[in-house]
Amino acid sequence: MNVVNKNVDREFEILEKMEAGIALTGGEVKSARLGRIRLEGSFVKFVGNEIHLINCDISPYDFARPESYDSKRTRKLLLHKSQILRLKTKIQGAGKLTIVAIACYNNKSRIKLEIALVRGKKTWEVKRVEKNRDEKRRVEKEIKEAIRQ
Repeated sequence: MNVVNKNVDREFEILEKMEAGIALTGGEVKSARLGRIRLEGSFVKFVGNEIHLINCDISPYDFARPESYDSKRTRKLLLHKSQILRLKTKIQGAGKLTIVAIACYNNKSRIKLEIALVRGKKTWEVKRVEKNRDEKRRVEKEIKEAIRQ
């Protein structure tokens, strides 16, 4: 299982990556192992001295009891205190930084979440990156067609 948040590179500038554990219930673990997790729009927030994943959608497991299951509930992330403190000081000191989930994957029998300290890109930066990418694709396509002829 390897689930990736594809919009992160487009919308954010990644400054630092980190691996975190995630506290899940039994049905959520089984569903996540099947790859039924969506990281789009999810972010990390500090609550006291803890760090939580917000707005991450884990679909309900088919064979689990559906009573009172909230697919977008807040989930606690498992990090060392020193890592949490370092992230907290960087966010408070620099300003305009946030933490987002990049990927979710298996590490042996554990489910890990790759998080990143990011800075949001401006609209013009996003458009410039897309324009450069499209131009590069167009040039490669023209070269490929020229070689065929």
